Formats: sequence, C-alpha cells, structure tokens
Amino acid sequence: MAGDMLIETSIVPAVVFLLPMLAGTIVFSIPGVGRAFQQWLSVLTAAVVTGLGAWMASRILQGLVLTTWNGELRVDALSALMVIIIGGIGLLASLYSVRYLAARMAEDTTLRRMRIFHGLLMWFFGTMLWGCVTNNVIMLYVAIEATTLTSGLLVAFYWDRRALEAGYKYLMLLTIGITFALFGCVLLYAGAAATNKLAGGSALLISDIRNVVPFIPSGTAAITIAFLVIGFGTKAGIAPFHPWLPDAHAEAPTPISVLLSGVMINMALYAMARTVSIFYPAWPQVTVFIVALGTFSMLLGIILALAQDDLKRLLAYSSVSQMGYVLVGIGLGTYLGCYGGLYHLLNHALSKSLLFMCVGAVIYATGVRRIAELGGLRKQMPITSVCFLLGALAIAGFPPLNGFWSKLTVYLALARAGMWWAAVIAILTSILTMVVMLRAVYRVFWGEPRSSGTSALAAREVPALMWVPMVVLAAMCGLLGIWPQGPYPLLDRAAKVLATLGR
Repeated sequence: MAGDMLIETSIVPAVVFLLPMLAGTIVFSIPGVGRAFQQWLSVLTAAVVTGLGAWMASRILQGLVLTTWNGELRVDALSALMVIIIGGIGLLASLYSVRYLAARMAEDTTLRRMRIFHGLLMWFFGTMLWGCVTNNVIMLYVAIEATTLTSGLLVAFYWDRRALEAGYKYLMLLTIGITFALFGCVLLYAGAAATNKLAGGSALLISDIRNVVPFIPSGTAAITIAFLVIGFGTKAGIAPFHPWLPDAHAEAPTPISVLLSGVMINMALYAMARTVSIFYPAWPQVTVFIVALGTFSMLLGIILALAQDDLKRLLAYSSVSQMGYVLVGIGLGTYLGCYGGLYHLLNHALSKSLLFMCVGAVIYATGVRRIAELGGLRKQMPITSVCFLLGALAIAGFPPLNGFWSKLTVYLALARAGMWWAAVIAILTSILTMVVMLRAVYRVFWGEPRSSGTSALAAREVPALMWVPMVVLAAMCGLLGIWPQGPYPLLDRAAKVLATLGR
C-alpha cells in the first residue's frame, strides 16, 4: 500500500491535536470565563476536529499520505479513520454534556470545577488525537499515557468515595499496564536500530521500522510483541487485563463513559494494531495468539455482563467483549479480517456511545441505574427507549443494523483462515450479547415498574440537547446497516494499511 501513496506535507496533522490542547489551555487560563463559553468551546473544537478529519480523509482517498515535522506526524487512512471517530463521538458527547452536567452538578459544582472538567475534556481529546497522528513509536507511548492522566482525573470528577476509588484504580492499573507498552516500544526501537538496515530512515518512526522488522532477532521480537500486547491490551480493556474498566466506566460522568468506551479503548487497540501488525509477515504464528486472546476476551466479557444489575457496569463488560471482535479481526492480519475488525471498531464506537448516552438519560430522569429498580419507562421516555433498543440490537449484531455486517465479516474472515473454533465462539458470544442486551431493554423500558425504586411515572424524556445526539447515533447505526458500503472507501484503505498476510 505504501508504495503507491504520495507524500504530502501538511500542517493539518499537527493542528488536529494542537487545537484541542489550545482550547483546554484557554479554559484553564481564563478564570472568569462563563460556563456557557466552556461548554460551547468544547462543542466547537470537536466539530472543527471532525471537519479536519474529514478533509484529511478526502486527501487520503486521492492517494496521499499527510506528514509534517519531518515525518514525526503521519496520517494515512487508518489514522484518518480514528480522527473522524474521535472527533465525531467527541462532538456528540460534548453536546450531550451541556445539559447532563448542568443538571447533575448544579447544586454542588462551582464554576471552577466545571472549568476543570472542560479543560481536561479538551486535553483528553488532544492526547487521543496525538496518539493517532504520531509516527514516533516512543511518542505513541507518551500520548497513550497522557490520555490516562487526563481521563483518570475525569473518572474521579464527582469526587465521592466511589469515584475516587475508581479513579485511583484506573490510574494505578493503567499506569502499571501501559509501562509494558513502554518496554515494548523501547525494544522495538532498539531492535530496529540494531539491524543497521534502515538506509537513512529512523528507528523511531513506525513507517520506517516496518521495513526492517524481519531482521529483528526472533527472541527480541517475541518479547516486544508480548510487552506491546500486555501494555496496549490493558488500555484497550482486553481480558484478562480489564479489571479497571467496569469501575471507571461506571463511576465516570456519562459523557466521559461515552468517550472511554466509544473512543479511548478503540484508540488503544489502534496503537496495538499499529505496532504489533508490523511483525506479522515475519512471524505469522503471532496471529493464533492474538485471535485466541480476542476470543477469550469476547466470551469472558459477555459472561460477566450476564451477572450485572448495574446498567453502566453491564455496558462496560460488554465493551470488553466487543473489543474481542475487533482484536480477532485485526489479529488475523488478512485483508478481510482487518476490514471486519476496523468496521466493528467503527460500529462499536457508534452503538456503545449510544447505549451509554441512553443509560445517562435514564439516570438523568430517574436518578437510578440499577435494573432491579427500574421498569416501565417506555411511555415516559419513548425516544430513549427506541434508541436503547436500536443500540442493543446493533451491538448484538442483529440485521439489518450496522453491527451485523461487521460481525459477519469477522466470521467470514475466521472461516477463510480455517479458525472455525474462533468463529463458533464469536457467534455464540453474539447470541449471548443478544440475550444480555434485550433482557436489559425489556426490564428497564417494557417491564413492570418496580415499586421499591424511583417511580417511573415521575420520569420524563430528557432535553433535546441530550436526545438529539442519541437520535443521531441511532440513525447512524441504521444507516450503516442498510448502506454498509458507505464507509467502504476509507475502511478499504485503512484495512490495507494493516493487512500483511494476504486476503
């Protein structure tokens, strides 16, 4: 793929992550700025980032790769896909947060606290985007670690006992886990530099390292792969490295839960794919290990979700499971597998963000998030109930919604690779996902109201600034289901960036 791409120098890859960093700095630097300014600056920044991502994608579809800073920043189809996902979900989450936080925090949150939230939110955007556009293997680790620091403070934003415990657990486990990624990145750099075959390239640039990976000693390569999988896999919530995920997703403010599950763990899996996939041509046996890890994650995650009564924890464990599908697809190393994995990454971002927003709407309207205390909300919250149902069906892979096509592609890729055992586990997991999600939908929205919980009769539909992002995401789930070829041009090029083991 790289051979037929033209290099274009552009400042846009730098602007796309520096702009949110600047916006966050502005929020922190102006103490007297009003809440409305903070909120709408976040929305505007995310909108501009989404627009820049779309512009970069259009240039890439013309056969270009965008670089700047002597190749330190590099945007190909895979990077552009991630920028669009981060920008788009970030835009909707920022819009959603305008009313959500105003209601949840009006009584006990000062202007200073809201400034902290929006400043950290912008820095969280910026660090995630930095990780997607950097071409430097060490800076990739730094960017991933920076997302941990900014998002960790957001996880603990409510500053109560449960939030502080979740934030501490999040920072401690992820910092320890991501340290393995640092070791892997350093070994990758050292191994590439020791080959003496870079021919003028740099051992720090991923685009150059991939050309000399076959010359890295097998022992060094094995240790490097193990460190990268553990490090970035921890950040992505892949089992068995997932213990931080349920607490963090459950206790964070809902807009942050949307970003953690819909964007951040996808971005960590992007980092794993970007680094580990370059080893596939020389060591194709790695794919069996990656696929086995992915199937373990998808099955364990949904089994744990079966036992959950807390809606946010249920969705968090579902994320562990769904990341397994992405990992399995990308882990195959084939074009079809990478296409299916990346397509499911996109679909997971849409459907899981939608589901967390719906749960946030339920919390906003009732103050409750336990399934046992809810019921009968369909009449009082018709928009939320329909959106939650569509999101549940989409994440379970029910036709004709978007999740069906990406999961089907992963099944076909596994079958073509002869890994029928993994295909069977993936199909079984989808059936279990259907059971888990539809049970939650029925009990919360169609079941009888629970007399012991907050009265469903008092609940009302959420404000437009909250249900509009939900409707947009639900519409996208439906649109990509009936028009799956829509994202094909960008996904096709992104899959070819990763695919190294044939079709």
